[in-house]
Amino acid sequence: MNCEEVRELLPDFLAGNVEGTERAVIETHLGGCAECNAAVEMWATLGALPEEQPSPALRARFEAMLAAYHEGARQTERRRRRFSLSGWLESWWPYHPAFQFGIAVACLIAGAAGGHLLTARGGGSQELARLREEVRNTRQLVAVSLLQQQSASERLRGVDWSYRVAQPDRQVLAALLETVRYDTSVDVRLAAVDALRRYAGEPLVRSGLLEALGGAQSPLVQIALIDLMVETRDRQSIGALRRLKADQAVNEAVRERAEWGLQHF
Repeated sequence: MNCEEVRELLPDFLAGNVEGTERAVIETHLGGCAECNAAVEMWATLGALPEEQPSPALRARFEAMLAAYHEGARQTERRRRRFSLSGWLESWWPYHPAFQFGIAVACLIAGAAGGHLLTARGGGSQELARLREEVRNTRQLVAVSLLQQQSASERLRGVDWSYRVAQPDRQVLAALLETVRYDTSVDVRLAAVDALRRYAGEPLVRSGLLEALGGAQSPLVQIALIDLMVETRDRQSIGALRRLKADQAVNEAVRERAEWGLQHF
């Protein structure tokens, strides 16, 4: 048995867990090896060290940390009780989409009923405005969340929900633009192009559609984008249309549509 093998067994040897022939071999080796005997002395020294006891200062620091933790937990609980409906849905939707969708629909119904009731009573204008804002936020959240689902039919429902928002925020518009550029379903991409038609004058939408035109792989999507840009008279798209027309790698129908679009500016 060499030194390396002996040193691996030293902890068990010193603890009395090695017996018989193996123990005798180790004892014989230790009788003639100064380095291994030094290792035995080291283990013996470590075993003789007294058990470390926490000092009063350490205990005080621990109690202070524990008190701070409890105070933080109480503050978190107080903040949790003051959540908004849209914030609650936004934090939980990705983990429970079906459940959250049902909650969103229920909120829409409750908001509509509450708004009708407040209007009928001739008061509560602030409450009505707040309910309308909550309904708007909920509709936007539902639209964005559905656009991120794996099912193409669910993503189409997300596009449909975007129509229910009178003035979508940047998050909804960005989700629709992302759908136009990268969605795996051509039908969903075409539906998203139609949904963005209402906001083609927005700088974010204009630049996003122009970027999508150069990167779209589907001829149907590219033709739909060309038609939209001609319809909105977006002169910033002229350069992109010229590039499409000259690119022989582009589908012939797309090149012809690009030429048609240039003639209508």
